[in-house]
Amino acid sequence: MTPFKLTEELIAQIEELIENQRDTELNSLLGDVHYADIAEIINELNEDEATYLIKLLDSHKTSDVLTELDEDVREAILGNLSSKEIADELGELDTDDAADIIGELPQEMIQQVISEIEDREHAKDIVDLLRYDENSAGGLMAKELVKVRENWNVLTCVKEMRAQAENVTRVHSIYVVDEEDKLIGRLSLKDLLTTSTKTHIKDVYIAKVDSVNVNEKPEEVAKIMSKYDLEAIPVVDEIGRLVGRITIDDIVDVIREEADKDYQMAAGISQDVEADDGVWELTRARLPWLILGLFGGLGAAAIMGGFEEMIAKHAVLFFFTPLIAAMAGNVGVQSSAIIVQGLANDDLKGSISNRLVKEMLLALLNGVILATILLLFTWVWQGAFLSSLAISISLIAVIVVAGFIGTFIPLFLHKRGIDPAIATGPFITTSNDIFGILIYFMIAKLILGI
Repeated sequence: MTPFKLTEELIAQIEELIENQRDTELNSLLGDVHYADIAEIINELNEDEATYLIKLLDSHKTSDVLTELDEDVREAILGNLSSKEIADELGELDTDDAADIIGELPQEMIQQVISEIEDREHAKDIVDLLRYDENSAGGLMAKELVKVRENWNVLTCVKEMRAQAENVTRVHSIYVVDEEDKLIGRLSLKDLLTTSTKTHIKDVYIAKVDSVNVNEKPEEVAKIMSKYDLEAIPVVDEIGRLVGRITIDDIVDVIREEADKDYQMAAGISQDVEADDGVWELTRARLPWLILGLFGGLGAAAIMGGFEEMIAKHAVLFFFTPLIAAMAGNVGVQSSAIIVQGLANDDLKGSISNRLVKEMLLALLNGVILATILLLFTWVWQGAFLSSLAISISLIAVIVVAGFIGTFIPLFLHKRGIDPAIATGPFITTSNDIFGILIYFMIAKLILGI
């Protein structure tokens, strides 16, 4: 199968077909195209063209297309559809995707759309999902699953599974519940196929099953599923009743969104933005950290002003100021990035003190190696051993302090329930610039005796 490739020629062809309302050719052209590729096409069309295409194509396909669209594009399209048309689209989706889309609608329209959904059980499940916080396992789960009761025999179990599976896109697991719908285990398909039809499920099910509470954070769900290589995980309420399941495709979205957020935070962007957002939105996201950097630079300049006399006597110190600041920032970012990654993946082992000692020893080793190279270079270049020694010793001290700050701050923030990703990038760079410059000139003053 040839991979889909979006080209300007294809977009132009589709725009021409829409303009001339050549519906048969459009259906023929896009009939075998994957819904994710159609979403990519629609993202490139204007609002009217996108709406026309959604209304033209079969709702079985366009319902999936809606889940793949950029949020602003989807919002514009939904604004051009009637309550009945939106309900038809939602009727084809799993409950978690339907709840996500309907949650984006204006409050006054939500009830209208729900009342238009023909499958009342499907509508009830969507309403049930809407009551959960979107940043929880309940807000992430789908209601579609296959469950059997422990007191059924295998024959009854198979009949019930056939009926339930009609509404499930993919059957990852078969869950076993008691009379109160409390999750008690899972059922192996192999055991089901190789067991007598008269055998009761309670005699063959597997009691061990991983599950999460409806109030669990999506990030924690992602860690559990990643750790145990799960394709799906059941969700239970406060009293242990099975209420839904979360599948791997939803977790991939969580991981991607979390990675995007952490990357932006590390780059000094304070809120979730995209490249296509307006100038004002991008400015608001970037400006706070740029202001922090500005004040950090002013602080460093003020510190240097306090050592003006020393700089005048030993001008070589001034030449190496950018190097000291850069090394402090680089080491701090490296240390914090490793810690943040370890916290995100739940890979950090041992106590905080052991981690700090390890990072400081690592910084000390790197500092000594770099300082030795710098000492030889500066001595040969300037011929002033004392100044070269002051610069080199300062570099060691700055690197060790930067390693400590880069390690301690994300660990401290994590303990306080604050996203440690905020510690990387501009925050660490600015703080280490200030401390680095201060340490640099204080050690130089001590060694040079000024």
